[in-house]
Amino acid sequence: MAGSSNRTENCKAKLERMRRALRHEEGDRVPVSDFFWGGFVKRWREELGLAGDADPYRYYDLDWQVTVPNMDPHIRPFEVLSESSDEITVKTGFGAVVRKKYDQAMPAFVSFETDTLEKLEALEFDAAWDERRWFRAGDNQIAGVGDGFERNSPAWKETVERLRPDFPVFGSVCEAHEMLWRIVGSENVMYWIGEAPERLGRQIERAGEFCLELTRAQIQAGGGALDGMVVWGDVAYKKCMLFSPAYWRRWFKPWVKEMVSACHEAGLPVIYHGCGNARKIFEDFIECGVDAYNPLEAKAGLDVAELRKELGHRLAFCGNMDVQLWAEGPLEQVRREVLRKLEAARGGGYIFQSDHSVPTNISAERYGYVVELVRRYGVYPLELPQ
Repeated sequence: MAGSSNRTENCKAKLERMRRALRHEEGDRVPVSDFFWGGFVKRWREELGLAGDADPYRYYDLDWQVTVPNMDPHIRPFEVLSESSDEITVKTGFGAVVRKKYDQAMPAFVSFETDTLEKLEALEFDAAWDERRWFRAGDNQIAGVGDGFERNSPAWKETVERLRPDFPVFGSVCEAHEMLWRIVGSENVMYWIGEAPERLGRQIERAGEFCLELTRAQIQAGGGALDGMVVWGDVAYKKCMLFSPAYWRRWFKPWVKEMVSACHEAGLPVIYHGCGNARKIFEDFIECGVDAYNPLEAKAGLDVAELRKELGHRLAFCGNMDVQLWAEGPLEQVRREVLRKLEAARGGGYIFQSDHSVPTNISAERYGYVVELVRRYGVYPLELPQ
């Protein structure tokens, strides 16, 4: 691992805080950070009268950040199909046609170049080790077309080095399902699981191998500058999984396990980010060696206090603060919920965040209120009011 000589003492303290949480140890206090919608950041700056480049991570001195390299199967500039003052439609390196309306939080996937199994079988990936993914600026679907829209995203390694003096920096990589649905669409993935499970399984293996190589290449490109890895992998919706746990275990799980092993061999803890309710495979994540699970969506029925009782300290948790309550609930109710969630931090193993990301309908005052609560009551040894 790279030395820490270029890191501030404050950053070193954050890193120790994060490491202890992920090892299920009590540090100085419970770590807190988040992912932020661009609309929230704009509102936050306006409400607090801050400069146009003000950053919530630095303003609140949050405890970690995630970086996103170019994971597009084909490394190429976006092809602009239509553009107006209100929206833009592009074709990306995933072969996906994506429409971004600037006044809406998330883009719409219009169509997919790879829309048959035959086309998927013929698809070739640009090399995971291609230096353009790590060391050069360029168009990048995951970093560039989401909550916001950005062309020519900065070189990943430059972003890591820019953040590293002040924050623990995690890399990130898709697992096989996250990669596949971005190439062919969620509907096709689920349809082909039912229609041709073995045939699709062979393509899952190809995607899994690509994701594993992206993991290894990212670790090497980081040159010891990374402090952990986030694996992006949505496999569930609000009520349950998108497909059977048995199918996930047969085809997707082995690659998750390999990716986690590659990270652990490099000394990097892994936080798995999966939306929805994937509770049926939490034991599998533990078996794979996943260190922590994020974001634990409250709106999907997940509760970190219950999960701690059920799973003990075999899995750390990151998230679970209900953003709907955060945005609209009475402040006393918000306070009680924050304190209840902090119970899961006893003995370590908990990073406080939202149950996905901080949306536009949360005010600057309410965001600051919750961070202040966590900083006040999340000090070890925990002394939480009843």
